[in-house]
Amino acid sequence: MTDDLAQNLMADFADSTGLSGKTTPRRYLWTDAFAVCNFLGLYRQYNDDRYLQLALRLVDQVHHILGRHRDDDPRCGWISGLSEEEGERHPTRGGLRIGKALNERGAEQPPDSDLEWDRDGQYFHYLTKWMHALHRMAREAGERLYQQWAVELAVTAHNAFTYEVSPDRPKRIVWKMSVDLNRTLVPSMGHHDALDGLITCLELQATAQFEPGEEVGLTRAIAETTRMCERGEWATDDPLGIGGLLDAATRLAQIVFEYQVEHRHLLRQLLIEADVSLQFFARSSLLSYSAERRLAFRELGLSIGVQGLTLIRSLVNEDRELTALAEDLLEYRPLAEQIQTFWSDPAHRQGSTWTEHRDINTVMLATSIAPQGYLQL
Repeated sequence: MTDDLAQNLMADFADSTGLSGKTTPRRYLWTDAFAVCNFLGLYRQYNDDRYLQLALRLVDQVHHILGRHRDDDPRCGWISGLSEEEGERHPTRGGLRIGKALNERGAEQPPDSDLEWDRDGQYFHYLTKWMHALHRMAREAGERLYQQWAVELAVTAHNAFTYEVSPDRPKRIVWKMSVDLNRTLVPSMGHHDALDGLITCLELQATAQFEPGEEVGLTRAIAETTRMCERGEWATDDPLGIGGLLDAATRLAQIVFEYQVEHRHLLRQLLIEADVSLQFFARSSLLSYSAERRLAFRELGLSIGVQGLTLIRSLVNEDRELTALAEDLLEYRPLAEQIQTFWSDPAHRQGSTWTEHRDINTVMLATSIAPQGYLQL
């Protein structure tokens, strides 16, 4: 029954956002990254080539829409500034737009913290999600080109978003950049951005086959984000943030135990801070609220992350301390079932908090129901 729901949700997403049917395509980078992984998971589960074709088409649409300037922008072509031919070969070299409803704030316009949420630009943590989606595309389609695009995006994002405070301190990452990556729009640093950057670059480095010289930028990004994370404190009371923390731990566990990359200390820290975060969340009353007082995609992010704990536990058997930490965390598995059951009820998907965020809610509910396509490296 739940498998049918995941397929139906993704079919609805494909139709409503113009991936299939006659609707004008509407792309949004975070949502589309999860959607690519979902289609790949359904392709693997059902051995149905239709899902692989949807994933391929979605990647192509994202690059040709979010990798290019908007229709309401006086600029045109690839946001990287590359020629049409070079842009086709390197669609991620200029990064990718978020896909917000409004154009980015002009250089002469004063900041407006409320309006900024609806304005376009580039987010670092959205780019890392797309790197992971391209990595999954390369693995499932058996096509190295997607991995190359992921690495090019990783190097571009790191170079554009990081800046030096002083020579003796770690670099920092800005929250939001302009579409062309030439201006900072929001200078503050996201809580988990450095961690996202490190884990994603480690994922690409551990699993890729590189041409000579191709890995240089990635190696530097790993060194610099490693330094940023040395004194990191990751605990959070935000359900989406907790899910992201568990997502990072799930991918890191695979990197450490399947690819023998030595980052056990960081994995231990992530599991400890995830436990602190989950203890806090379990004491809250959020899941007792009505649908109208809840944001589905934030809770579903937590549900997806919690479901990675089973994979973590299966990987850390040889390490006694990590095994104990993982087993303690497994006590929170009922949270994922509670969240997923609530939002699987059609009655809870009728209110404004669902319909106003329909695309992202739809895709992340499908991910929660069938998380393998997203959680696996």
